[in-house]
Amino acid sequence: MQAWICTAYGPPEVLALREVEKPNPQAGEILVRIVATTVNSGDVRVRAASVPRGMRLLVRLALGWSRPRQPVLGTELSGIVEAAGETVTKFRPGDEVFAFPGVKMGCHAEYRILKENERVFLKPKTLSFAEAASLSFGGSTALHFMRKANLARGEKLLVIGASGAVGSAIVQIAKHIGAEVTCVTSGPNGDLVRSLGASRVIDYRNEDFKSERESYHVIAECTGVHTFSDCRHVLKPGGRFLGIAAGLPDMVAMLWSKAVYGKRIVAGPAEESSPLVQQIGEWAEAGIFKPVIDRSFPFQAMREAHDYVDRGRKRGSVVIEVTPRS
Repeated sequence: MQAWICTAYGPPEVLALREVEKPNPQAGEILVRIVATTVNSGDVRVRAASVPRGMRLLVRLALGWSRPRQPVLGTELSGIVEAAGETVTKFRPGDEVFAFPGVKMGCHAEYRILKENERVFLKPKTLSFAEAASLSFGGSTALHFMRKANLARGEKLLVIGASGAVGSAIVQIAKHIGAEVTCVTSGPNGDLVRSLGASRVIDYRNEDFKSERESYHVIAECTGVHTFSDCRHVLKPGGRFLGIAAGLPDMVAMLWSKAVYGKRIVAGPAEESSPLVQQIGEWAEAGIFKPVIDRSFPFQAMREAHDYVDRGRKRGSVVIEVTPRS
């Protein structure tokens, strides 16, 4: 089978398409023929070793010093079960599924082995393979932080970077909860975030949200640009700052922000759990959540997809079409 290998940390040119051995499922495992996957912010951060402030040493130790220890990137997929190992009871060949290996990655390939209980579920019938492949990274990250924030009906939420995969999911989840959503994004993305549930849009090119005072119960910062220090005066007393791409300073400040300012920071990696992914899948099937797809690239254009995501202007997810449906 073919797989894209990250040969070193660096620009998209470090990715190489290579022939590797096709795996065989063992007991409790399924072999999935991947139909679609995505290139998301997590993929490009790993490829480029571009990490939040203060995290470089820790991330290199965790992921690999000179190149990723897991050379095949890709956190999410949709596809068709091709084979099932002994003892597998949940799936059978021909089943259409979506899955979220997350930090284990391995989805930028034609096939992937998954344990049958490893965040893999039947694909919602209402979704295309491209949409199903785009569910997990943005959706489960958004749901993790919304639950940590304990966002309530009627509360005011500010989403910074609302047009990305995580931001667009947060807008939809917050709308479902019944919160009042304001989005910070560029003008051309205003119509998109309004269609997802935003009641107000701030075009950051013409208006500075930081000029406001104690306006929001929760701020979801999805870009990694603004810190708690930048935003704390915009939070109401008891407010929560969600540092979704936060650096080490905000992670440390989690220890004392509530005691000093009466406002809480939520930061750190999002939980990767089956209940989160399952909930997102159920909401997608019910029409509550719909992943936003910017554009699709063929499998052979993986470098071009990474280059596009590197520019920082994508809307929702960038999909990779691995194999066409027969």
